[in-house]
Amino acid sequence: MTIPSDLDISRATPLTPLEDVAAQLGIGAHLLEPHGRSVAKISLDAMEELSNRPTARYVVVSAITPTPLGEGKTTTTVGLGQALRYLGKRSAVAIRQPSMGPTFGIKGGAAGGGYSQVVPMEALNLHLTGDMHAVTAAHNLLAAMLDNHLHKGNALGIDPQRITWRRVLDVNDRDLRNIVTGLGGRADGTPRQTGFDITAASEVMAVLALSTSLQDMRRRLGRIVVGYTRDGAPVSAEQLRAAGAMTVIMRDAIKPNLMQTTENTPVLVHAGPFGNIAHGNSSVVADRIASRCADYVVTEAGFGADMGAERFFNIKCRVSGLRPDAAVLVATVRALKAHSGRYTVVAGRPLPPAMLAENPDDVLAGAANLRKQIDNIRLHGVSPVVAINAFPTDHPSEHQAIREVAEAEGARVAVSNHYLEGGKGAVELAEAVVAAAEQPSGFRLLYPDSADLRTKIETIATRVYGAAGVSYQPAASRALDAYEANGFGDLPVCIAKTHLSLSSDPTLLGAPTGWTLPVREVRASVGAGFIYPICGEMRTMPGLGSHPAAESIDIDENGNIIGLN
Repeated sequence: MTIPSDLDISRATPLTPLEDVAAQLGIGAHLLEPHGRSVAKISLDAMEELSNRPTARYVVVSAITPTPLGEGKTTTTVGLGQALRYLGKRSAVAIRQPSMGPTFGIKGGAAGGGYSQVVPMEALNLHLTGDMHAVTAAHNLLAAMLDNHLHKGNALGIDPQRITWRRVLDVNDRDLRNIVTGLGGRADGTPRQTGFDITAASEVMAVLALSTSLQDMRRRLGRIVVGYTRDGAPVSAEQLRAAGAMTVIMRDAIKPNLMQTTENTPVLVHAGPFGNIAHGNSSVVADRIASRCADYVVTEAGFGADMGAERFFNIKCRVSGLRPDAAVLVATVRALKAHSGRYTVVAGRPLPPAMLAENPDDVLAGAANLRKQIDNIRLHGVSPVVAINAFPTDHPSEHQAIREVAEAEGARVAVSNHYLEGGKGAVELAEAVVAAAEQPSGFRLLYPDSADLRTKIETIATRVYGAAGVSYQPAASRALDAYEANGFGDLPVCIAKTHLSLSSDPTLLGAPTGWTLPVREVRASVGAGFIYPICGEMRTMPGLGSHPAAESIDIDENGNIIGLN
């Protein structure tokens, strides 16, 4: 079967005028700020104007622990949003904005795929309305003002060895991970070691995603901690008098972007926080607006349910006040076969031929991960729905194996063919989601604000990850004590670990038990509003592969983009 490329499908999609897309949501044209013909920003005035409308059913899409290839959460999110319309429901989709680093690297874009994607694909994956660039500029303005403060006498007494604020760039560039700035002469600054992260890893991006209003963003930007004095006191962006200018740069970025799917379903695209060291969810503002405009809002959480969904529940919902009615767990045959431990999946390489052969026993051998992720959804009082994201290489017996596992756990389950068939292929999934969402919601947070930081960490480690306990390096213990002393103990925690395992070890597949979560370092995103313990090595600036996607991306003789994937 020959399937057109995602880019060809996107270009063949007849676009509905954005005023008509907005009208599906009851958003008037006066609330739109067009950016060309295919994207518009939604004014924040929409939150007040729509506030008296009923609240939509709220559905989050997560997944089992993925392979390095990803299991199709975005595509499933889009397909579900499309399928709900087949059931006569008004639906809105809310997703993150892709980072251009991975788009030109090895991961590719993040617009969905096949006949369930956000269009135009080029607009979504390249620049969009400039929000990423605004985050980059605001972040680096703070870095510049910090270094200028040091150069001009350091009146705040900042310890150069305890500066935590690096610079960012939306390009995969490993050579910038560790650098020295201020070289040259006395007029060129104060030499010190620092580095770059990718823009998605910026705390400014996390602030954007968690802010509830323009003024709330201003306050959060002011609370960002850039380093510490020699006495251990935190130094904020407010003290450097940078937060006001940062907010000005971000003034338009806080407005969500309106787009559409291949079936013209409305999509709000907004923010793209890094899924390892931040909460990895799209913005609170977008979800709040969408929740007043539809019968169902379908949003996506990054990585598996142990990471993205846990943070959606305990960080994003804690801020937004929205309560989820159902959660979708995307599962694939290949991921469950990988969790059997019998195969190795490597990004950029074909799957092992034996992995494509019909073998439901391999699926069942990896089913422990699915069972645990179903449990992780239920821990929060939310009804799980397992979405079997179908691939052409799957076999019916393998889908049946997944179905039997999910049903044995009491979860609803559906096979979804949205990639090939669009919304029509996800109707069974939509029916299951509607049934789950109509059940009374027992949503609950996993821990209260008042719990101390170690209790929060250990609760997630033991109840969500399946760890036997937590160990802390001395530096991590000192940091936790200092954060408690500085008044940050009431913040939620966002544990930075590998997304390729429920544990902190990417080689431990399935649902490992009896292991200890090693916390080697703890950092604070005070402006965004969470503490993030670091377990293992976290790369916040990706590198390029031997043959990055950028090698195949070009312009043809008519000025059209080619090679975007």
